This record gives sequence, structure tokens and C-alpha cells, in this order.
Amino acid sequence: MLPSENTSPRKTFKKLRNSFHLIKSQVGFHHCKWFFLIILIQISFILFLAGTSTPASPPQQQQQQQNFQISKPQQNKHQKQSKQREKCEYGRVYVYDLPTKFNKDLLNNCHDLDPWSSRCNAVSNGGLGPKATGLDSIIPKNLLSAWYWTDMYSAEVIYHERMLNYKCRTLNPTNATAFYIPFYSGLAIGKILWFTTAKERDRPSEEMLQWVKDQPYWKKNNGSDHFLMLGRLTWAFRRKTDDDSDWGTSFLRMPLMKNVLRLSVEKFPWDDLEVSVPYPTAFHPQFEYEIKQWQDLVRSRNRTSHFCFVGAVRKKIKNDFREVLMNYCKSESSSCKVVDCSVAHCYDGAPAILEAFLDSDFCLQPKGDGYTRRSQFDCMLAGSIPVYFWIDSFKTQYQWHLPLPYEDYSVYMDHNEVRNDTSIVRKVLDKFSKEDVRKMREILINVMPKYLYARSNQGLGSSNDAFDIAIEEVLKRFKQQREQQQISDKTSKKGSPVH
Repeated sequence: MLPSENTSPRKTFKKLRNSFHLIKSQVGFHHCKWFFLIILIQISFILFLAGTSTPASPPQQQQQQQNFQISKPQQNKHQKQSKQREKCEYGRVYVYDLPTKFNKDLLNNCHDLDPWSSRCNAVSNGGLGPKATGLDSIIPKNLLSAWYWTDMYSAEVIYHERMLNYKCRTLNPTNATAFYIPFYSGLAIGKILWFTTAKERDRPSEEMLQWVKDQPYWKKNNGSDHFLMLGRLTWAFRRKTDDDSDWGTSFLRMPLMKNVLRLSVEKFPWDDLEVSVPYPTAFHPQFEYEIKQWQDLVRSRNRTSHFCFVGAVRKKIKNDFREVLMNYCKSESSSCKVVDCSVAHCYDGAPAILEAFLDSDFCLQPKGDGYTRRSQFDCMLAGSIPVYFWIDSFKTQYQWHLPLPYEDYSVYMDHNEVRNDTSIVRKVLDKFSKEDVRKMREILINVMPKYLYARSNQGLGSSNDAFDIAIEEVLKRFKQQREQQQISDKTSKKGSPVH
């Protein structure tokens, strides 16, 4: 039998010895050997326990130990809360719980968001789209999980998904510095931009504004601390007249929007309440090491083309500048790589596009549906230096995410001069030495995390991605705005006569 906790090892040893003599007198020697072996093992075990046991602590000392053990995790908890407060130095965001017809219902009816095709792929995976395929020969195997076929207009879904898990989100509106309106404006008008009246196109936006204007925190500041993410280019929301033939909606011209800050993949250059954020690319890393590995690949890539052009000619547009570039590039086949999207598959981040940018030092970037293109971010992601032909394609855009001066990592040529003499393209680009190109590319590589959207709801850890930067800048702007208003109010009170 095993000794109790209060039995001393010496008394136990005597009892075991007496038991052994009793057994020996009744059992043969052969069987006794096994009993003796078992008893030796038991004695060794008892001596081991006696050597490692510690004296019992007085009740007061035990209580102190218990108190210390309990207080330690409480300190860690306070430290975490303190760090969280430091991370949210500009305040917190409150996310409105809009009626589902303004967001979730649109996702559930994704097959009916476009008059020509389903949008279900585009809005899947929280706006990242379906997993990318066909990139095995271009991208290392362990990075394939970070690539998706992301739609260029999916940012409104991505921002909402990230905002719900944002580190500086608050569920208490009284603690909020900023108020986010998760209205999917782009998806809401997608199927009614064509073949409808101006009134029909405005209805979703009007209904949303009627709801939000009745919220107490809207009334407090007339929406001046509210913001939203536009799902399409700004031009889709700036219809000037009520004429049915005039394209788009008048959302941004509605009186209730006069104080609301809006994020868009392309901003109106002369609107101080609008800020441009990067288009989503196909690369959505979850960990910092994935970015580093991609940066190393881009840096060491052997590039065989001087420049490239990716796009399709728009035959309905008279004197289309894309056609000018396409024809020139085909005539310079030894220097320029062409991906003709009227022939090749050019869906979001397609292998042919990625490979062309990875193989080229420069990429030609004419206007898209607006002044900007998703392609310019695909280009930079591959370490290819963008060449712009309109100032508004870069100078007034992405000031929160891309460094200044732009000339350090991009090239500008006036589109009118190029149209008159396409040979200018080659002449200008030939002036850059290999070392010049390397330095320009290095800037694009180093700033890369700032124009990418992570696939994790927690971002990229210590690195801020495009979403983190945008929301932090929104909070900073609103905090400064509030502080200025408080100073103004105090000044007004001091100057008021006492009655």
C-alpha cells in the first residue's frame, strides 16, 4: 500500500520490512524475489517524493502566493488595454447597422446586380473574389493561397468586412470619433445604371440618406463626422441634371451628402470631402513574410522587355488613345510587350497581365473608365514603373498611400504630345539608366504594403495595409476637426458679452 501524506518515510520503511519477513516465512524464496523487487521500487518512489516535497507554507504565505498568481494576468490585461488605447490614439469608429437592403441583401441577390452577368464571384470571400488559378508557373507555390481574382469595384465589400473586425471599432456610439455608413452604393446602382430613369437610379441613395438622417449621432454634427466607401468611380455618383439621358446617379450632389466624407478608388480632383484609396489587386497577403517573399521575387526578376501595354482598343471612342499606344507598341515589338485584351483573357489579375508586368521595366497607363485604372496598381505590384499620360491619373490621387514626389517612381508624358509623335515614348524611357530604374523600382517595392489589402481581418500585424492607412487617416482628420471646433467654440464663448 502507498503511504499517506502524513506518514514519515522511516516508519513506512519499518512496516515494509516487517511485511517482507512475514511473507518470506509463508512463501517460497523463488516467489519472494518478485515481492522483494516490487518493494524496492516502492521504497525508491517514496524516497523520491520525500526529497522533492516542500514544507507547508503558513496560511498567510499561501494567501500571498495565491494573490500574486491572480494579480499577474490582471496586469497583462491592463497592459493590453493600454496598448490598444495607444493604437487607437485618433479615436474609434462606430459602424451603423443599416437595414439589410442597403448591403447584405445585395450580396444575397448577387446574381441580379448586373443586367448582363452575375456578380456572385466578384462579391465572394468578403469581396476578395474566388481563389486565383493558373498562376503556378509565375508564383511560388507557398504564395498561391494569397492570390484571388478580385474585382476592381469590390472595395466597398472589403472595407465593410474589415471594419466589422477593426481594432479601433467601438460598439458604443458615444465613444466614437467617426461613424461608418456601410452602404454598398456601387452594387445598389449596378443593375440600374442603364435603361432606367434618373429617379429610379437615385432611389437607393435617397432611401439610405432618409434612414441615416434620423439617427441621433447624424443630427449632432449634420453628418460631418460620417464617412462611407464608394463602390465605383466618383463619376457614377455625380449626375448634374434630372434628365433621364444623363448617366449615373446624383448621390454626391444630394444636400444630405454635403458634409459626408467619402472614400473612392478615384476621387473628384476638386472635392475636399473625397479621398482616393487604392484599387484592390489580386494579391492579398495574410502574413508579413508573404509580402517580403513577393518583394524579393519582384526585386530579383529578370525583365526582358523595356516597356509594355496591357489593354483593349475602344472602337466606339473616336481617336481612342489606347489604340494609339497599342499600334505604337506593336511597331516596337523588340522593346514593348503587348497584351491585347480584345484577344487575350484579361479578367482581374489574369496570368497574362501579371507576367507582362513582371517582365517589363515600364508599363504604359492611359486613362481607364476615369483618369485612373486598376491596372496601375497591378503594374506597381509587379515592380513595373507606371507611365502616365494625364496628370489627374496620379497627381491628385492616393495621397494617403503613395509617397511624394511622384516623379521618383513614375513617368509622365503629355497625351497630346504622344498622340502627335509616338516615338516620344521610347525616347523618354531610354533616358533612364539601369540604376535609375532600379531605384524607382525599389521605392515601389518598399511602399508595397501601403497599397495592398490583407486577407486577414486583423490586417498584417505590425505593417499597416491600405485599409488600415485609410481608416487611420479618416480618424485623424475627424479628431483634428473636432479639436478645431472645440477651440472655435471656446473662442466664441470668451468673446460673447455677459448679460
